[in-house]
Amino acid sequence: MLTRRDVLTASAAGAALAAAGLVRPVGAQPRLKTAHILTGYTPGLPDAVARLVAGQMKDYADSIVVETRPGASGRIAIEAVKNAEADGSVVLLAPLGFIALFPHTYNSLAYTPQDFTPVSTVGSFATLLAIGPKVPNDVRSLADFVAWCRANPTQATYGTPGVGTTLHFIGAMLGRTAGFDYLHVPYQGRGAVQDLLKGEIASAVMPIDSLLGQVQSGQLRALATTGPSRLKSLPDVPTVAEAGYPGLQDVTWFGIFLPAKTPAAIVAQLNGAIQASLRSDEVKSGMAKLSVDVDAIAMNDFAQLLATESDRWKGIVRATGFTPTG
Repeated sequence: MLTRRDVLTASAAGAALAAAGLVRPVGAQPRLKTAHILTGYTPGLPDAVARLVAGQMKDYADSIVVETRPGASGRIAIEAVKNAEADGSVVLLAPLGFIALFPHTYNSLAYTPQDFTPVSTVGSFATLLAIGPKVPNDVRSLADFVAWCRANPTQATYGTPGVGTTLHFIGAMLGRTAGFDYLHVPYQGRGAVQDLLKGEIASAVMPIDSLLGQVQSGQLRALATTGPSRLKSLPDVPTVAEAGYPGLQDVTWFGIFLPAKTPAAIVAQLNGAIQASLRSDEVKSGMAKLSVDVDAIAMNDFAQLLATESDRWKGIVRATGFTPTG
């Protein structure tokens, strides 16, 4: 099975060949007047990442408009891109779960992975598990929290941005692995954070940026991050592997997609613009402020990553006993 290391190695090799002039360039395309990058959630991390990357894609279009199309767990934006003209003017920026996970969690989607051309990933980030005032102040570690959940089963709740998301399944796997009933409470956008602060729910599994400020201010307690190493912004917070749950390790990639029938020359043009953007100091520093790692896996390697992630999430969905929804 292809691993993330394999993908990154292949991508690095491809970049080296291109830099050495050993990859045949695709004919340049005329620059678009206007391009639209669609994201599927309310303004937040995807929107911020899209704006950062778009701001440095100067050779792709005279104007790049980032549009949030929230609703149906991101599916409104996905379907809009699927049905758009395949001329490169409408682009999707989305977590890989839109393509690699949703086919395993919904019985009837209005799209398939084959409806899109994967162009490049742009960044990756870990997830954060945090607890709030509903949980006693002496609970300071993941082991403490698991013990508290076992002792207080009616209060063992966690919020996420939605049912059937990767964050939902990270929580479900924690409950399954640790042997306690962990009740999922889905929200729209960042609603879980507000209820966590008010003590309505015990915990939340959310992107780092949604919780970082409240953790740093002491309003919330961070128990673990899901990445392979500790975060620079939260150096005292252990990884899930360090906390005893290596099976929960996960990073989320943001990827850029085009409609499936987009000509290869346009796909290559967009890929080149993305890679140039990700090399800029503005994007690197902006991503760091969002606790997102610049992570460029392009085209064929990206397609292989999607296949690997789809297999992985299919196994997780089945292991949790989740019943696909409509």
